[in-house]
Amino acid sequence: MRKYAVIVAGGVGSRSGDELPKQFHMLCGRPMLWWSLKAFRDSGVSDIMVVMHPDYISYWKELHSSMPQPERVPHSVCAGGGSRAESVRFGLAALTPEEGSLVAVHDAARPLVTPGMIARGWDAAEVSGGAVPVVPVSDSLRHLEEGGSVAVRRSEYVAVQTPQVFRAGILTEANLQPLSPDFTDDASVVESAGFKVAVFEGEVENMKVTNPSDFMIAELLLTRRGDNRQRD
Repeated sequence: MRKYAVIVAGGVGSRSGDELPKQFHMLCGRPMLWWSLKAFRDSGVSDIMVVMHPDYISYWKELHSSMPQPERVPHSVCAGGGSRAESVRFGLAALTPEEGSLVAVHDAARPLVTPGMIARGWDAAEVSGGAVPVVPVSDSLRHLEEGGSVAVRRSEYVAVQTPQVFRAGILTEANLQPLSPDFTDDASVVESAGFKVAVFEGEVENMKVTNPSDFMIAELLLTRRGDNRQRD
């Protein structure tokens, strides 16, 4: 079974405090986007499609080609849309996966994803048709109500991550629907089309890098893994 990946890297990174979008920010000497590419390559993916803002495609191609040859990860790039959901659709259309294959959709803002976690996603989606990684919620939760809020049992909730993995036919059919603000991730798109979505074990370290302090945490985690590749 062939396996494909759509990596969404279309953000402008306004909260990161950089002039460039955060996916180009250096983590241990490599662009943040590169770490996701590496993880999918090491997971045995067949093809990777990166979706990004058209203004940065040339910049990324030059940046990637400047890396040492052994570290360049084969992939294609296409322009994204005005929202994440639209960008995924553009990436899926450019990838054109065949029926019976699997497609993982991942956010470049999660550079600490591991090949092992990706493999669990392939296995789960092959069985269920669609699966998303989840981790337990550690914070106390409250449900907002008119005039106040009420505590809820956090054991009944989980936090959702990416990559979210689906059979190609399911993901393609689901993305024929009109775009909706309710589509907060790929699982919500698939569920809206009437398909069930299973869950598989995510990883707490698979954090979403958003704010300046997140970059420092991500570098510490990569260094602890032995993935410190700082250039001279």
